[in-house]
Amino acid sequence: MAKPKVATTSLAGCFGCHMSILDIDDRILKLIELVDFDKSPVNDIKKFTGRCLVGLIEGGCCNEENVRVLQDFRAHCDILISVGDCAIMGGIPAMRNTIPLKECLDEAYLNGPTVYNPTKTIPNDEEIPLLLNRVYPAHEVVTIDYFLPGCPPPADTIWEALTALLSGKPLTLPYQLIKYD
Repeated sequence: MAKPKVATTSLAGCFGCHMSILDIDDRILKLIELVDFDKSPVNDIKKFTGRCLVGLIEGGCCNEENVRVLQDFRAHCDILISVGDCAIMGGIPAMRNTIPLKECLDEAYLNGPTVYNPTKTIPNDEEIPLLLNRVYPAHEVVTIDYFLPGCPPPADTIWEALTALLSGKPLTLPYQLIKYD
């Protein structure tokens, strides 16, 4: 019987949540016995090879490419999980949400104290994904099934969530895995 597939991606985030996946330490060997990783930076597979049981989303959506990737994950994954504060609330990247996009670009490329830009141009190449007017949490773009809070969530939280879902158990995490006090 084929093992269920898990896919992961990092959108507008720092890869800290992927580090928490790796921080499950030797349990990663047990995880590999339970699942095959599909599209993921964990195995460097760039495209979906089939249907996935679980998709783990790190980061929010700050550009059109992030939106496409997130929609692709929703289309290919039975269960979609927002992992970490950036996916759930926009995180640090969403700090720009209070400033108009033009003002952000002007500061970054024209007026910032360390900017050297003799042409006085803001990059505008078709290869660069267009920035959205704000950073959106994943659930404002697609339907998300579960949320794992934290910056990043502890490795034990990710482990417990994955093993519960893979065994068909309800995802009920004990308070000590999701408390931040």
